Amino acid sequence: MSVLENIDHASLLALVEISREINSIQDPNELLERILQTAMQTLAAERGFILLKAPNTETGFVAHAAKNISPEAIADLAQISGSVVRHILSGGDAVVWHDSDLPEGLSKTESIIAHHIRSVACVPLRMKNRLVGAIYLDSHSAASAFTQKALPFLDAFANQAAIALENARLYQNLREENRRLRAEVHSRHRFSEIIGKSKAMRSVFEVMERVLDSRASVLIEGESGTGKELVARAIHYNGALSEKPFVALFCGALPESLLESELFGHKKGAFTGAITDKRGLFEVADGGTFFLDEIGDLSATIQAKLLRVLQEGEIKRVGETQIRKVNVRILSATNKTLKEEVRAGRFREDLFYRLNVINLKMPPLRERREDIPLLAHHFLDRYAKENGKALRGFSEAAMEQLRRYFWPGNVRELENTIERAVVLAKNDLLAENDLQIPANESEPLYMDGMTLEQYERRLVERVLRENDGHITQTATRLGVSRRWLHYRLKEWGYDQTDR
Repeated sequence: MSVLENIDHASLLALVEISREINSIQDPNELLERILQTAMQTLAAERGFILLKAPNTETGFVAHAAKNISPEAIADLAQISGSVVRHILSGGDAVVWHDSDLPEGLSKTESIIAHHIRSVACVPLRMKNRLVGAIYLDSHSAASAFTQKALPFLDAFANQAAIALENARLYQNLREENRRLRAEVHSRHRFSEIIGKSKAMRSVFEVMERVLDSRASVLIEGESGTGKELVARAIHYNGALSEKPFVALFCGALPESLLESELFGHKKGAFTGAITDKRGLFEVADGGTFFLDEIGDLSATIQAKLLRVLQEGEIKRVGETQIRKVNVRILSATNKTLKEEVRAGRFREDLFYRLNVINLKMPPLRERREDIPLLAHHFLDRYAKENGKALRGFSEAAMEQLRRYFWPGNVRELENTIERAVVLAKNDLLAENDLQIPANESEPLYMDGMTLEQYERRLVERVLRENDGHITQTATRLGVSRRWLHYRLKEWGYDQTDR
């Protein structure tokens, strides 16, 4: 028979109201006080406390809330019904008694007689058939005698209390995890994580400092691997919007229809496969920052829709006529020269000016060679720690090779090179052969007058040849995604069979 079947209608309504109240309390200490207060009011008890299982133990219990009784008295069980408490903590059922009306198997102890305890109630707190604690109540007064009629209500209340306590515990754990993750994210995107003391990087830091608390759009231009997204995240997480959402999207490899749905969302039934309504990333980023990587690859249709967002702060989901307002700061990045794209008619001039309120140029690694030792040691320390290796550093010849190399893949390529060297290192000092940089690769790929697009293609073609046309190996060597590489090769008319 269900516990609730033994509760009269008025008590059942009261239980529903009490359950609603305690389940709305998220602070564990406040919740424990409210549970004890409710239980004591129900039986007109004079004293009471709640025991909860101690962390990292199967048998230990600790008092977490008490009324009119000291923690010391609870701990030694000298001033309470110790036999009843032990009965509950050993897995027994709820107990309610007054004077001689003691359940079978239990007897009055000296403590009950000595302290003139007339009534005792003790109910277990169980969660999924697992004992997590107990509520203990007693009274010295004959006027406030506990009766068996209260047992079903008290038992049902204890079940609800256990659920509320578990919910509060999970909520607190979630809050702590969110705090930890937020702190980790902020730590990961501190300015100190962007390594560099060269003049070129000092200029970058100066611009970043000035735009932190602004909502102005920032266009970050630079070659692949220079750290454009790292800078965008640092601007967000160190500025006024740090507690708001940060959303990032790589625009380059998505077909127009999918990109439109990702950006603006869609209505159920808008197209085949649209089985539910979907929020777009602009809605997800509302109030915060949206980072659009490789924005120079957007189609004319998407460019027009993005311009509307920047001008009016409005979006429409695919298949929907309703206009939705969003307030989003746009940070964008490209490895193209957008001014040239505008001149060539491939990028809207009005959109360019909206995006380029603040321009931030990321220097290629070959133009900040004095930062190479700093970066190399930074990555060495990180990956040595991750791989549990004790490495002293680089030989002079290895460091000279790092300085001399052209680094077409920029910081990303340097990071991949150091990580690979750390993983494969046999000695505690990285030497030239650990870096796996062929000598002829120290010769520059770049020639005067060459456009960024020409340079990028020349680099990809060379690395693709060196990897016998293997897409995955080439992407890994360049420090880019397979998706990005497939996209570029498709643009250049290559057969993309991945061997």
